[in-house]
Amino acid sequence: MRITLERSNLLKSLNHVHRVVERRNTIPILSNVLLRSDGASLEMKATDLDLEITEATPAQVEQAGATTVPAHLLYDIVRKLPDGAEVLLATNAEGTAMTVASGRSKFSLQCLPQSDFPDLTAGSFSHSFRLKATDLKMLIDRTQFAISTEETRYYLNGIFMHTVENKGQLKLRAVATDGHRLARADVEAPAGSEGMPGIIIPRKTVSELQKLLDNPDIVVTVEVSDAKIRLTIGSIIMTSKLIDGTFPDYQRVIPANNEKELRVDCQSFAQAVDRVSTISSERGRAVKLALTDGQMTLTVNNPDSGSATEELPVGYESDPLEIGFNAKYLLDITAQLTGNDAVFMLADPGSPTLVRDLAAEDALYVLMPMRV
Repeated sequence: MRITLERSNLLKSLNHVHRVVERRNTIPILSNVLLRSDGASLEMKATDLDLEITEATPAQVEQAGATTVPAHLLYDIVRKLPDGAEVLLATNAEGTAMTVASGRSKFSLQCLPQSDFPDLTAGSFSHSFRLKATDLKMLIDRTQFAISTEETRYYLNGIFMHTVENKGQLKLRAVATDGHRLARADVEAPAGSEGMPGIIIPRKTVSELQKLLDNPDIVVTVEVSDAKIRLTIGSIIMTSKLIDGTFPDYQRVIPANNEKELRVDCQSFAQAVDRVSTISSERGRAVKLALTDGQMTLTVNNPDSGSATEELPVGYESDPLEIGFNAKYLLDITAQLTGNDAVFMLADPGSPTLVRDLAAEDALYVLMPMRV
């Protein structure tokens, strides 16, 4: 193999694919990126056996071929080359080493045979649809923070995506929960998504996908089966295994009869929570909200360091109520709210609270209270 390409193109593609590769691997080939050149392009592929990203970039191909080299090493070399440089990639006759040359710099990297590189893409997909990158990004952004990190409840370690009928319209819905909070977001269901299986997209796939959706003009092709999802984003193809499990019936925990309505200004509320929670200990970050007519008092007590209170004018006309929440969870939710005002629907100090964003009708959040 012998090819020449621009550093900027090579770096951009390597940046997309190398993040999949784990820093520590028991299987040596998984530390490598597969390089395959033919025609006028170089295709790069990296995988961790659960997730695979492939991207093609333009290149001058003198001699077609394929090999695999250490992904993070190649990325670091290309990253340190000067802007605007041309990069030559050439393998030796035996295919055991690849030269990376640019200007006066020359590196030799050890190769592993491309025939050993695993392939994830086998299998057919039952449903295929196209979704605007902005819609997909919105679904992820609004729900990602609530994904559980507990390995024991593995079926909560991702975003549950499925179609659902809502007020006579079919919606594509994303839901994530860790048992303490829940986030739900809807977009209009695209053609072809009707009847798709409910899928749980793993946390790592979600966070990589989020980084790839940086161009708002792109339309993403989504292909789904019971076990895999494939997303085509411009020149990037991402294939991932899905979490094999049953997502719990999240509708049961969304409260329907919370009568007490609280309206807050998102920004001033978030800043007040942030200020008073400075004093809380890392372990129990509980903030108490005491609600009376038109006013909220936020209180944090930490037996080790002291206490903090702040008063805030709010829209509240129900019976007085004292309720506690985890300050970090409150801030996570307020960070997702796009409008100026948020509505909290409360019941009592021991029941889940519903949070709505007035500017985004298609998103809602549920938060479990804490004892304070």
